[in-house]
Amino acid sequence: MSLCIYLPAYQAEKTLAGVLARIPAQILARPDLRLLVVDDGSRDGTAALATSLARSLPALELHSFPANQGYGAAAAHGLAWARRLGARAAICLHADGQYPPEAIPALLERLESGLDLVQGSRHREGTALRGGMPLYKWAAGHALSALERRVLGLDLTDFHSGLLAFGPRALEVLPESGMSTSFDFDLEAIARCRAADLRIGEIGIPTRYADEESHLRSIPYGWACLRVLRRYLREELA
Repeated sequence: MSLCIYLPAYQAEKTLAGVLARIPAQILARPDLRLLVVDDGSRDGTAALATSLARSLPALELHSFPANQGYGAAAAHGLAWARRLGARAAICLHADGQYPPEAIPALLERLESGLDLVQGSRHREGTALRGGMPLYKWAAGHALSALERRVLGLDLTDFHSGLLAFGPRALEVLPESGMSTSFDFDLEAIARCRAADLRIGEIGIPTRYADEESHLRSIPYGWACLRVLRRYLREELA
């Protein structure tokens, strides 16, 4: 299974090296591994750092946007890159360190068990609050996830985690363009895979909220998620 890991990165100079260093050794040792940092118009030293890290990580390459286009645009670029390389598995790993690179082997194991899309859930094992998730985000996420479970008919506990693993069928179903350029990209990817009747599951992951800067605005994000659900019900995502 050829493996592509792409890292949407915005203002990630302080965290990128640590995230890459935490990718398990058995993953970094794979001869079929390709790594991509998608620098979304960062104004700090993210691009320079990625270029420097590539000297000791031959699998790593950097693609930089001249201006910020949004998380969804960076994620879509990573998926398109994985498709062009003929990946059998593509993993979205955020460069800010919020999601654990240590979970990559478990994500791949679930893909190899027959799933098409696997999400890392911060709620499945109750780690969200222990990991520092603000109470208001925990409560809002639970309420929104309950609605998403009902609309999408999926027994997932966390529709808003950005740690996602895509198998070949998911890579084929998701379009090259036209998806959200913002943080609701992940939910839209899940909804599109559900509309295509793909097999979707999750694994539990630890939660980490630290001092990284969040670029997600909760109220606009919530409305965007509701629009994704409306489009799913109208069969606009098939």
